[in-house]
Amino acid sequence: MGTNLLHQISRKAASMSPALRGVAEVILADPEGAQSMSITGLAGKAGVADSTVSRFLRELDLEGYNQLRLGIAQAIYSRAPAAAASSEWVYEGILRDDGQAAVAEKVLHASIEALTRTAERIDPETLSAVVDRIHDAGSLYFAAMGSSATVAESAVLRFTRAGKSCTFFRDHSAQAMSAATVKPTDVVIAISDSGDSRAVINAVEIARLHGAHIVALTSGVDSPLAELADTLLLTTGAVASSDVYGESVTSKWGQLLVIDTLYATYATRFFDDTEPYLRESYQSAIMPTRAERR
Repeated sequence: MGTNLLHQISRKAASMSPALRGVAEVILADPEGAQSMSITGLAGKAGVADSTVSRFLRELDLEGYNQLRLGIAQAIYSRAPAAAASSEWVYEGILRDDGQAAVAEKVLHASIEALTRTAERIDPETLSAVVDRIHDAGSLYFAAMGSSATVAESAVLRFTRAGKSCTFFRDHSAQAMSAATVKPTDVVIAISDSGDSRAVINAVEIARLHGAHIVALTSGVDSPLAELADTLLLTTGAVASSDVYGESVTSKWGQLLVIDTLYATYATRFFDDTEPYLRESYQSAIMPTRAERR
């Protein structure tokens, strides 16, 4: 197997049917447990028939169930061992006694890993469908909290420059009120690494009542946000931070990668539509902020 099978399953899960996605979720939630199951045990855990697991194997181009179990075992074995329990971490795998060089190396490695694994999870067909929805949407609405709000703001800047009407409020109450104004022709992009952010879920639940299409940017394939979404764009979740620091920050690299890929795909596919807006926004809003060089 040329690639990590768990990464491959993560990447393809968003574009699978609900039944096949259920099998993927069982495997991703507990790879060790899934690796020890029989095909009937895995099917029962996912609530599907044995034949559905067989279709899952074909979806991954696997020759049989034993190859699936072997691939999971290889992926588990390839994981880097944890240096210490997460309760001893200061920040995402960084220990309190780590020197400056070790800190820089660990942050760099985590950032590269987040970008690489998220790229593996991007399904081209799903991303292409989202780009088409963005083009046809009356407005784009964003829901996010914490450090994911920075990613939402980045997305607003990009798509506003491309001529799309965008709305995002950092205030959670304002996000909920904004969600109450959406129309069936609008697209809501909800960003949450865990998929458990209550404020984001609340905004999405309101927007769904008004018929908007929900796109979720999350690493939580079995999260509450994923269950509410019409379309999933999967990112890579980092190992949880310590209780003191709470959320993952390196995972934001993956979120930014997905947003930039969406924007770049949109701007190139609909170049004739976006180019005048890009040119005008540069000349009127960006160029005047540049200091003249002597």
